Amino acid sequence: MKNLIQIDHPLVKRDLSILRDRRTRGNIFRAVLRRTSSLMAYEVTRDLLLRRTKIRTPLEATTGYTVAHPIVLVPILRAGLGMVGGFVEVIPDARVGHIGLYRNEETLQPVDYYFKVPKHLARSTVFVLDPMLATGGSGSAAVQYLKDRGARSIRFVSVVAAPQGVRFLHRNHPEIQIYTCALDRTLNRNGYILPGLGDAGDRMFGTNE
Repeated sequence: MKNLIQIDHPLVKRDLSILRDRRTRGNIFRAVLRRTSSLMAYEVTRDLLLRRTKIRTPLEATTGYTVAHPIVLVPILRAGLGMVGGFVEVIPDARVGHIGLYRNEETLQPVDYYFKVPKHLARSTVFVLDPMLATGGSGSAAVQYLKDRGARSIRFVSVVAAPQGVRFLHRNHPEIQIYTCALDRTLNRNGYILPGLGDAGDRMFGTNE
């Protein structure tokens, strides 16, 4: 899977184990997902282009750097919200859009209900955030919505991914790089990732209790 980059940092593996554990309570799940997202942010921005700038230290002039292109974070609601805080800690000047999608439990197809993103996507690097890349339907739809609004540089960031979702997203958008902490085994008949981490949105917001 040439379009897949797996982040295998030891601290990411540690945190992923906490997220997978069914005993992890909602408040801990939220905190660890945020921390994991911060760790991931360093990896997914590793090759961003920089622009030189002149700055002065307290002692002399020197060369500094700024990120060459604006960064836009687009979480897929609702689970993607849990990743925004971690990314903003690392990229505080990032702008944030939102895409509201849910999966029809019978057809497993994405249904959209909200779309609001910043302007000037064409000159920005856009990160689509969703803890789980399962069937790939929602992720592919989100990428297409962003392309329709002019986005040219898009990266998809998930905590866990299923092979089916990776293949589906690659088939529809072969130029998109996918970053994940783990490529899991498969999907069950309901479209959930195995072993996965359950429903991230429910676990974050306590709607499964």
